[in-house]
Amino acid sequence: MNLLTWIILFSLLGGVLSVLAASAFLLVPEALRSRAMPHLVSFAVGALLGAAFLGLLPHALAGPGVTDFHNITLAVLLGLLGFFVLEKLVLWRHCHSDHCEAHVPEPKHDHGHAAGTLILIGDGIHNFVDGVLIAAAFMTDIHLGVVTSLAVAAHEIPQEVGDFAVLLHSGFSRRKAFLYNMLASLTTVLGALLGYFSLAGVEPILPYVLAVAASSFIYIAVADLIPGLHKRLQPIATFQQAVLIAAGVMVIYVVHSTLHSQ
Repeated sequence: MNLLTWIILFSLLGGVLSVLAASAFLLVPEALRSRAMPHLVSFAVGALLGAAFLGLLPHALAGPGVTDFHNITLAVLLGLLGFFVLEKLVLWRHCHSDHCEAHVPEPKHDHGHAAGTLILIGDGIHNFVDGVLIAAAFMTDIHLGVVTSLAVAAHEIPQEVGDFAVLLHSGFSRRKAFLYNMLASLTTVLGALLGYFSLAGVEPILPYVLAVAASSFIYIAVADLIPGLHKRLQPIATFQQAVLIAAGVMVIYVVHSTLHSQ
């Protein structure tokens, strides 16, 4: 299987299949879904941090032409600040529960589909960037691409569940919410194709793209997901979160180690 096929297949995993999984998850009774969501988010935190620190950053530091590690860490820092600004501009607004402040819909009589439309625009941009990052990871190392795609899918599923909830509350029918969310997810493939063709032949840039990918994963985990976990303060909830975060890290570690040993 050639590299472009790998990139397209795994960008579909990170985008379209995440929407399908989120759609299936919405069929689960709401009470069970509400109990399961924090567990999915905890696992996603571990997967994102595992992919950033065990996969992306080591490959970025060992990338071609990297002689000064400070440039890579500077790229990570600038990436974190950049994602903060993007989130402030609302275009990157997303969350991973049905009731977070960013996703609380405006009253229908005031704004109609406005909240849902904003979510779709932000999700489309987010997915497009994910596609570019997946392509950069595959162009560095196929195994790294697989790990990166798994981390993307891990956090996309709870996010897409939250997005579906916003669309439905904004007045979208289930069919339209599914259709528009699916279209937004296809921007992952567009981003992957753009990344593949624009980054080919400029290998010295790849370590810095990986550094930005790492900063994206770190930002989502630390600034977006973990604050939601802090809302559950019971000791048993803390224990469950810690176990599932560790499980997310371990899955990435095992997958990455297994693929590299082959």
